[in-house]
Amino acid sequence: MVTFIEWLSGVIWSSPLIYLSLGIGILFSIMTRFMQLRLIKEMLKQLFSGKSSSAGISSFQALSVAVSGRVGTGNIAGTATAIAFGGPGAVFWMWAIAFLGASTAYVESTLAQIYKVKQDGQYRGGPAYYIEKGMGKKWYAVIFAVATSIAMALLMPGVQSNSIATGLENAFGISTVITGIVIVLLLGFIIFGGIKRIAKTAEFVVPFMAIGYVLVALIVMAFNITELPAVIALIFKSAFGLDSAFGGILGMAISWGVKRGIYSNEAGQGSGAHAAGAAEVSHPAKQGIVQAFSVYVDTLIVCSATAFMIIVTGMYNTVRPDKSFIVNRLGDVEPGPVYTQAAVESALPGFGSAFVAIALFFFAFTTIMAYYYIAETNVAYLTRGKDGKIPMFIVKIVLLAGVFYGSVRTAKAAWDLGDVGLGIMCWLNLIAILILFKPAMIALKDYEEQRKQGLDPVFDPQKVGIKNADFWESDDFKKRDVS
Repeated sequence: MVTFIEWLSGVIWSSPLIYLSLGIGILFSIMTRFMQLRLIKEMLKQLFSGKSSSAGISSFQALSVAVSGRVGTGNIAGTATAIAFGGPGAVFWMWAIAFLGASTAYVESTLAQIYKVKQDGQYRGGPAYYIEKGMGKKWYAVIFAVATSIAMALLMPGVQSNSIATGLENAFGISTVITGIVIVLLLGFIIFGGIKRIAKTAEFVVPFMAIGYVLVALIVMAFNITELPAVIALIFKSAFGLDSAFGGILGMAISWGVKRGIYSNEAGQGSGAHAAGAAEVSHPAKQGIVQAFSVYVDTLIVCSATAFMIIVTGMYNTVRPDKSFIVNRLGDVEPGPVYTQAAVESALPGFGSAFVAIALFFFAFTTIMAYYYIAETNVAYLTRGKDGKIPMFIVKIVLLAGVFYGSVRTAKAAWDLGDVGLGIMCWLNLIAILILFKPAMIALKDYEEQRKQGLDPVFDPQKVGIKNADFWESDDFKKRDVS
């Protein structure tokens, strides 16, 4: 089974998915006239302007839920894995996919807003909803919802809990079984409280954990400041095969950089679109713009912090495809949190292992919360018009079981299962947004035109010729209680 999962992961993440992700990012960047650069000021403005309502969460809460999903194991263990198999050049390709992916995040999140619904008293949106309403392909939407429910409830949470358990065991000697039980108890309390409790927890935890982590990274880099120019040069040289040591693994640098970049920032995967669809805004483009910024927070800030700590201290191994070492500075250790722990420990002895373990706990725990909400949204889609209480309870139990199992299994098995789940979602969502991107472009044009007129943009789908955006024409939108 392990061999089959490893083979399946390799097939799903072969060159076509890498090229499709890069190509769609380039296409959307051009079509939005590089909104990820033009609208940075607008991103920051909209970030704090939205308010919550009885049915929806605020823009900042939606961003926090999305960032909690994006900022997780991929930022610490995933970045280390990219360097282990792709060399320092993989970091450049993580940056590239983040920059391009910001436009992809805009498109999928705006689509989630355009085609969102009010269901059981709260807003629901995401790929399943925009596939059905925008493309008119319910069978495709059902496939996505089923695949995502399985991926988010069963396949991917184990990656996060495994990294938490490994980090705490390395730092404090805590049994992985004990860690698994504690995670399950804490997570159960939060997810049984619904999206409001998830959003409030994310809103509180995410900013503090990201700022604290980056501050420690800056301290580590300050201790090694003389090495920083050489590190930056090494990243760029290795990214294009110009460094003598890493020149032979250029393909691996691109592949692992894109792969771990997508795993980390999730642009194109469709996961961030679920939180975007729950936001209370007056125009879909508002939340699309905010969600584009979340990709920057994840990869250009948090992943970069990890990468610079690891490379500037030299605390990493890099292997060729035949498993021989190009760089071997840590001995025979499995790539993951141990790289980051060793990096912080080299600058701050007695602090590194504990700090990274605690950071990993918060990063990964909030990601699992976001995974639950995504799974819940897709189960809600599949059970519309029916009593969904039992399916919702089942998905909670499955996720908690997957979290515990992930805590005690090997990291390799956890990552391979996670890669399979992520890859399937990416394929389904990327194809959908490639077909369906036009409404998101219309919404951006409409938003910018209203902004030029000095207006606070309000969306009218009939005015711009977008069909099946029923929520925006309903009394639920016109009479919403925003506070």
